[in-house]
Amino acid sequence: MWRILLLVLACLAGCSDKPWNDPYPLDDPKANTFYTSFSERPKHLDPAVSYSSNEWVILNQIYEPPLQYHYLKRPYTLEPLVAEQMPKVIYLDQNFQPTELKEAIRYTEYQINILPHIVYQKHPCFYQKNNKYVYHDLNPSWVESLESLSDFPHTGSREVVAEDFVYQIKRLADPLVKSPILGLMQQHIVGLEDLSKKIDKIYQQYQATLEHPVYIDLNKMNLIGAKATGKYTYSITIHGEYPQFIYWLAMPFFAPMPWEAIKFYSHATMVKKDITLDWFPVGTGPYYLQKNDPNSQMVLQRNTLFRKSFYPTMQENLINKEFKEFKEFKELMGKPIPFLDRVEFISEKEDIPYWNKFLQGYYDSSGVSSDSFDQAFQTNGTAGGLQLTEPMQAKNIKLTTDVLPSTFYWGFNMLDSVVGGYNEANKKLRQAISIAMDIEEYITIFLNGRGVVAHSLLPPGMSKSIPDNLELNSIVYDAEHKRKPLSQAKILLAEAGYPNGIDAATGKPLILYYDAVQTGGPDTKAQFEWIRKQFSKLGIELIIRATQYNRFQDKMRNGNAQLFFWGWNADYPDPENFLFLLYGPNGKVKSGGENPANYDNPIYNKLYEKMRHLPDGPERAEILSQMLSIAREDAPWVWGLHPKSYALSHQWLYPSKPNAMSHNNIKYIKINPELRAKKRLEWNQAHFWPLALIIIGIVGACLPACLLYRNKQYQPLKRYNII
Repeated sequence: MWRILLLVLACLAGCSDKPWNDPYPLDDPKANTFYTSFSERPKHLDPAVSYSSNEWVILNQIYEPPLQYHYLKRPYTLEPLVAEQMPKVIYLDQNFQPTELKEAIRYTEYQINILPHIVYQKHPCFYQKNNKYVYHDLNPSWVESLESLSDFPHTGSREVVAEDFVYQIKRLADPLVKSPILGLMQQHIVGLEDLSKKIDKIYQQYQATLEHPVYIDLNKMNLIGAKATGKYTYSITIHGEYPQFIYWLAMPFFAPMPWEAIKFYSHATMVKKDITLDWFPVGTGPYYLQKNDPNSQMVLQRNTLFRKSFYPTMQENLINKEFKEFKEFKELMGKPIPFLDRVEFISEKEDIPYWNKFLQGYYDSSGVSSDSFDQAFQTNGTAGGLQLTEPMQAKNIKLTTDVLPSTFYWGFNMLDSVVGGYNEANKKLRQAISIAMDIEEYITIFLNGRGVVAHSLLPPGMSKSIPDNLELNSIVYDAEHKRKPLSQAKILLAEAGYPNGIDAATGKPLILYYDAVQTGGPDTKAQFEWIRKQFSKLGIELIIRATQYNRFQDKMRNGNAQLFFWGWNADYPDPENFLFLLYGPNGKVKSGGENPANYDNPIYNKLYEKMRHLPDGPERAEILSQMLSIAREDAPWVWGLHPKSYALSHQWLYPSKPNAMSHNNIKYIKINPELRAKKRLEWNQAHFWPLALIIIGIVGACLPACLLYRNKQYQPLKRYNII
């Protein structure tokens, strides 16, 4: 009997080329599919609305703006994507005539030529019959029967033209679209604010809402600052000079949008059924959204109409020292892309299940959470650093690290009477706290070493003008880049009027308040204790005021917080995108801007206004250096850290280059599906002998009882010689 049971189990184990624990039972194990995950469901897939990294990782595979970031070059470098070449920049006077006189410049015009023969993905909005769009004016009763975009039996496509780019810019002005960049772009694009008011008046006339849309033909509405000048050429005109505007041309806000899609999705009944552009994108990229189930799975499928495109190239002598596997990168350079046929995003709410599936080979790459850090890394005693653990190395898992274009800091409210202000005493108080706060220790304890100490606002790679953007912060560090001793902080504290943490004017201990968001996680309490300890080293009592997020935001808007923790992720790789965080007119209290410290130094402000209009070069570098020196001296922040990303990838994943600025990198990913299928089987063998032992144990334990019961049942029969 037991031999038969074991034989059956063995046969079952060998009847499939897939492991028994495979979470993708319907997928071909050797399919050219990349498996990854998402934890936060996307809310918007309309390129005029979406402004979140978890949405852009999907959106940027579908939509293509004129420019992109070169995948391999550092510092981050823009290059054409659907543009034929980089935009031509022309300066105009008050009469919109070209001028070379700096003082006469009133406008800047960007002339853009796009590549011909780019076509949109297949979509019902393009389908025509007898030169008439079949699905633009639908019978409401027929629409009621629809459940999804796939219910439309026919699809079509067409070539992208310059007018599509202009159309998308006009959509930014649409009040019902609610683009998050409308306020900013109204300041720059000529006529955008007037167009927005004009559209709003039309909506008011028809009482249009998101639930009851009114289709407006934006092609018939004029926008002075955006015009198609030919089939494949268009121009964008902005007020004055704003060199950073070119970075916006690498964001999906400026990708082409066919008017047919907006007309198609304007049907009120489809809006009620969530058949909208926010749910079903229409783009030109290497992939289209084949499945959108944000509660479970989102799938990108290769766009068969995607034009010929190739992996980026670089000369070997220009490759920086980070390219340890240049040979493998060289093998990819110039090859047709995309490499993948399909990308599956699986909803994973918890880190541990995701991590376990990665170790089993069911996810191709993974980040490293705090819970899994010790399982992934061990201390390298000889180098004093970290290396992958032996189990990781045994699976040939690879590690890639990168410093992210982000900064996190502890801020002082400069409007506060104690920690704010610009007099010498208050300045020295902030400097003393900056020295006492051991950021190196924070990175070690709470980030497992995944960060670099910040010496200013600027993360590495933000400027070609400043090498590594890591000029020494001489207020906090000595010439050897060592943090100044606590004794120096205490001297500054005494000079500020608080010897040993005692207010010399009142004789009472100095008490400061730290406002934070109460998350309830185990790390939160530990971080609160850590920051209290930093202040206690100076004899300062720190009181934590932890509140809900909305209450914390109210405090920041009203200027009621004293000290706080904040951060910023780069929108584009230019110093201006960080230095504006300390620009006075951007104060959180004054204007609701992104300057939560409410720092307002007139000299810094003037330098900022000059710097933001300058291209990279010696003059800009000198101004940047002055601005950083002023900010370090005033110390409105405790310059915190720039986080590092740690990415793990399996051996079947070809080498990749981290690029935090670019979100369209999936087209560069290549895998070896055959090797993956082999390793999955190898790592997930089903072991049935424990099950067999359990069954034997259960039967063995039950057998005596069964025999005893049997004997009792047959005892009367034996007594009367019946058996």
